[in-house]
Amino acid sequence: MKRTCTIWLMVLSLVIGVSTVALAQDEAPLPPPEEDTTLPVSREVYENLYMGEFTPGSGFDLIETKRGSLNISVYGLFRWVNQMPGTQTFTDHLGRERAVKARNDLYWHRSMIWLTGFFYDKRLRYNITAWSLSTTQQALLFGNLRYIVGKALTLGVGLGPNLTHRSMAGSWPYWAASDRQMMEDAMRGGFASCFFVSGSPLSRFFYTASVNTNISQLGVTATNDSRDMAYSATVFWMPTTGELGPRGGFGDLEHHEQLATRFGLSACHARESRAAPLDQPPNSTMIRMSDGVYPFEAGALADGVTVDKLDYENISVDAAFKYRGFSFLTEYTVRELSNFDATGPLPLTSILDQGVFAEAMHMVVPKYLGLYAATSYLFDDFQRHPWEIAGGASFYPFGNRQWRINLHVIRIDQSPAGSTFGYYTAGQSGTTVSLGTDFLL
Repeated sequence: MKRTCTIWLMVLSLVIGVSTVALAQDEAPLPPPEEDTTLPVSREVYENLYMGEFTPGSGFDLIETKRGSLNISVYGLFRWVNQMPGTQTFTDHLGRERAVKARNDLYWHRSMIWLTGFFYDKRLRYNITAWSLSTTQQALLFGNLRYIVGKALTLGVGLGPNLTHRSMAGSWPYWAASDRQMMEDAMRGGFASCFFVSGSPLSRFFYTASVNTNISQLGVTATNDSRDMAYSATVFWMPTTGELGPRGGFGDLEHHEQLATRFGLSACHARESRAAPLDQPPNSTMIRMSDGVYPFEAGALADGVTVDKLDYENISVDAAFKYRGFSFLTEYTVRELSNFDATGPLPLTSILDQGVFAEAMHMVVPKYLGLYAATSYLFDDFQRHPWEIAGGASFYPFGNRQWRINLHVIRIDQSPAGSTFGYYTAGQSGTTVSLGTDFLL
C-alpha cells in the first residue's frame, strides 16, 4: 500500500512538471464557466473545484473596484432524520456489546456563508467562510487564499480537503441526497489546513495535490496535534464532453444530449495521532474501523491497549457518466491502517478494508424531479461485511439546483460510519428515513 501511494505521488510530481511547461503557453487568467442564467453573474471562478464542501455558489456581487471585489454566497440545510429501531446494540470485532445511539430529530443542520473576491490582481483570490453545525453546536470562521498562475497551475493555502474520494474534490452539495453514502462516509478523510496546487495542464485533464496538517482538523487544535502531515492527490479525466455538469455533481438536470464521462483516481497517506494524552479520550475521531469503533479508543484493538499513532493509506478510483437525464456514479476504495504505535502488544499489524458504492438517478420530470437508487458494501478484515441499500427522490421547485427538497431512505446492516454530520450511527442495523431541504445561492 505504501509503495502504491509513493508511486502515485511521484506521478503527481510529473503532472506538476507538465503544468510548468504548459504555463509558458497559457498566462491568461482562467475563463469564467458558463453561467446559470437564473442566477446573478459571479466574478468568482472555481474551475478546479478543489475546496470540497467549502466551494461557494454563484452568490451576489456586492462591489468591484480596482482595489478588489466582494461577493456573498450562502448555503443552508434543514432536515428530519429518524434512525430505526430507536433502541438497539451491536457487537464489535472483539465480541463486546455496545449501544447504538439512534437519532430522531429535526434540525436546521448546517449553515455556510462565503465572502469571496479578489484584491489588486484578479488572479489573487480570497475566500472567508463562516460554517456552523447546529447538531453539535459548532461554529468556525476560516478561509483560503489562491493565486491563479494560469490554467495549468493555481497555488493556494487555507483550510481544504484531504483528497481521499471524489466527493472531497468539489461536488458538494450536488449529491443524491444532502450527505455521503455509507462507504465514503466510513473511509474518507476530512478537512485541515493545507497548501495545495491545482490545475488543468492538458485538455480535459485535471489534478489537485495537497499537504494538510492532519487528516481532519475538526476537534484537533495545534497544541495537541503531532508533527506529521497528510499527503493527498487526485486526478480526473473527462474524455467525451470535457465536463460533467455543475461541480461534476450527481444528477443530469442539464439533460446531456451527448454522453458525458469522467474517470478519476485519488490517494492519501497520513501518519495520524490520537491528538490526546493516553489517559484521555482521543480528539482525533475521523477514522473508524469497519465495526464503527475508533482505532484510537482505549482497548479498540486489544483489551487494556491504546493506539497512539497509526498510518492511514487510501486509494480510490471512480467513474461517472450522464446522458439524457440519466446519471450513474461508482467508486471503489482500498484503505489500510497499519504501523500501529501502541501501549502494548496487538493481535494484528494492519487492517485492510475495501469498499464500493454505486448510485443511479433518472430525471423522471426533466429539471424538476429525479428518482435515484444507491448501494454500498465493505469487504473487511473483521468479516462483518457492512452494506446498505438506499433510494429517494429530489424535487427542484425552480427547475435548477439552487433549491432542493429531498426524501432519502436507507436500509443499513452494521454501519461502520457514524457522526451527527451525516445519516449514519456506528453499529446501526435498520432503517433511516430523512426528509430535508437545502439551498445554495
